[in-house]
Amino acid sequence: MGNRPLDTLNDSLDKPVLVRLKGSREFRGTLEGYDIHMNLALEDAEELVDSEVARRIGTVIVRGDNVVYVSL
Repeated sequence: MGNRPLDTLNDSLDKPVLVRLKGSREFRGTLEGYDIHMNLALEDAEELVDSEVARRIGTVIVRGDNVVYVSL
């Protein structure tokens, strides 16, 4: 495991992650890809409200400048 943020994302590929966005929105899904701007591709994504599934989305692309954190 590397020390740089993108190394951590690389280690998280094909694993479930929780993504928090600006405006307190949260998504949970399998990290399928990312780029140097931290744009994220999630598969089997779900939007969470108060830690409960609000809706199932499927595939979603998250713009990197909206990401607050990514958690395993």
